[in-house]
Amino acid sequence: MADNRGVVYLGTGKVEVQPIAYPKMQDPRGRKIEHGVILRVVSTNICGSDQHMVRGRTTAQVGLVLGHEITGEVIEKGSDVEHLQIGDLVSVPFNVACGRCRSCKEQHTGVCLTVNPARAGGAYGYVDMGDWTGGQAEYVLVPYADFNLLKLPNRDKAMEKIRDLTCLSDILPTGYHGAVTAGVGPGSSVYVAGAGPVGLAAAASARLLGAAVVIVGDVNPTRLAHAKAQGFEIADLSQDTPLHEQIANLLGEPEVDCAVDAVGFEARGHGHAGAQQEAPATVLNSLMQITRVAGKIGIPGLYVTEDPGAHDAAAKLGSLSIRFGLGWAKSHSLHTGQTPVMKYNRQLMQAIMWDRINIAEVVGVQVISLDQAPQGYGEFDAGVPKKFVIDPHGLFSAA
Repeated sequence: MADNRGVVYLGTGKVEVQPIAYPKMQDPRGRKIEHGVILRVVSTNICGSDQHMVRGRTTAQVGLVLGHEITGEVIEKGSDVEHLQIGDLVSVPFNVACGRCRSCKEQHTGVCLTVNPARAGGAYGYVDMGDWTGGQAEYVLVPYADFNLLKLPNRDKAMEKIRDLTCLSDILPTGYHGAVTAGVGPGSSVYVAGAGPVGLAAAASARLLGAAVVIVGDVNPTRLAHAKAQGFEIADLSQDTPLHEQIANLLGEPEVDCAVDAVGFEARGHGHAGAQQEAPATVLNSLMQITRVAGKIGIPGLYVTEDPGAHDAAAKLGSLSIRFGLGWAKSHSLHTGQTPVMKYNRQLMQAIMWDRINIAEVVGVQVISLDQAPQGYGEFDAGVPKKFVIDPHGLFSAA
């Protein structure tokens, strides 16, 4: 049996690469399965959602193996796996889904009803999501493989595009889902809150969907400079100039057709003073202010049911002071929840392979080794405009 190593959460602010168990063909409850495969991990990404856990902002348990953004090679498969072969290169949706329940049959794979005893929805290496071992490792188990995995055709061409294709497991479909649920279409004016990787993926997706203008807002000047360099308009929320005025200066009117919240519950206020203070409802309230009447707001940014690091008692329970009356009065449609990756990943794979979207450049992919993962977490937490992609077996250089 091969050895295995993975990135392990050791408490607030600390991760470490440690020896971990090699995957077995069994689910987290110890039941033997034959519908799974074991992957040699080709790439696995550090996500902003991982950072929420590492910052101590969730109830994640010490010892959790992190990582839900995975691309890999099939090296073992169960007897019930019919459509995948040893050696296939596959993208792993971060959703763990059975393909058999009502939610999965309706394409709501982000809220599968069977893979997590605690609640609807499962994910690899994430708190309260079914205890599936994470993929920031050398090897990982994927259950219900025929349903969950997207085979990447033509291995050689896929490896040439691997820096882009690694984004298919989460970040690109998540950004795309935010844009789609916001109603982005040809000629749209779009505001994206957040210039991190998900925000930039949403901005790139809006451009792919035909938006006329995409404005990205953030308080981080380095991230804003990167967004500007990628051809997006920007709104600097560290300034005292209100967001609606910055939008009016760009568009001639203070509203946009649609908006995307790519920030989530750790948002900070606007303006010089506000940018230093956490204000978890500030993004949602600002989006309702600047989205036109009858407009849509996509919310792929993460919100949690429990936030032990919140600054007030209500936010600790996921309760936010949202101006719901404003959204109601303006007939807004808000769409929340985890992205059903399989709804989009095949089409987005085609867009990558045919050079319709350069997502690796847009989000600033930087490849690192597994041993460099703790350093990557530290730099990402400091706000660098990069998407850290871990290459556990050194396969990127070989490609």
